Amino acid sequence: MYNQHDILLEAGTNELEIVIFHCGPYTFGINVMKVREIIVPLPMTPLPGTPDAVKGLIELRGEVMTVIDLPTVIGVAHDETTDDRLIICEFNGEKSVLRVDAVTEIRRISWEQIDTPNELARGIEGLTNGVVKTGDKMIILLDYEKIALELSRKDIFAREEGRRVLPRNRSNKTIWIAEDSEMLRTLIIETLEEAGYDSLKWFINGKDAFDAFEAGSDCDLLITDIEMPKMDGLHLTKRLREDDRYTDLPIVVFSSLISNDLRHKGESVGVNAQITKPEIGRLIETVDTYVL
Repeated sequence: MYNQHDILLEAGTNELEIVIFHCGPYTFGINVMKVREIIVPLPMTPLPGTPDAVKGLIELRGEVMTVIDLPTVIGVAHDETTDDRLIICEFNGEKSVLRVDAVTEIRRISWEQIDTPNELARGIEGLTNGVVKTGDKMIILLDYEKIALELSRKDIFAREEGRRVLPRNRSNKTIWIAEDSEMLRTLIIETLEEAGYDSLKWFINGKDAFDAFEAGSDCDLLITDIEMPKMDGLHLTKRLREDDRYTDLPIVVFSSLISNDLRHKGESVGVNAQITKPEIGRLIETVDTYVL
């Protein structure tokens, strides 16, 4: 059984560790930072009226969690075997359980090894976030947040609507955004514009953002995700803090990976604030704190 506390990776190295697992003929990876533990299957209570991929509920040390059958999500046949595993995940401040065919290893890689697939290559119902190049084998990184969101049949940002900040004069401040998810990038941009921030610049990965900073920047505050191809948000922050021009730049991490156990990683590289997706209302309040 794997427990997240078994692995400690220094923040800001532009590396990550992924749990490699299999479903049918596919090989997948998930960031260790999203994995709480890996266990053998437990007795499951079916839930009526749920999608086929929602297999039911399990109880683990007094906590009830929903099990998502990943082979069903991606449309491959599955026969239960002794190799089956449950991956207990935590992201967006909530826990989910993925049932997979087998877990084989944990591997350390660089974000530079991850490519973002184009629209034609995304496949698997548009759920592919990235592809890891490892010699003769490709490891697929799925958008696990999107899977959990669609199966829960709710808008994870709906509960934040009541906290949306009223518009005010914020037009004299320039905000840069580094976020690889098109859905979240659009949400952040629209929310900033609604609040009155209209001088915005965005990047699809940390490397593009860093190159722009290297060329010179009028940025008043950076909002960055953690998980991004080429360069992650923590390494981006570390590199910026090494540049005298950006030692005082306010940097806000907006990520599904923020938790009490992982918050120290951002603090260690000089992040000013860390906000868990989907607290979009709190994001605007935090930006206001640093630039107004």
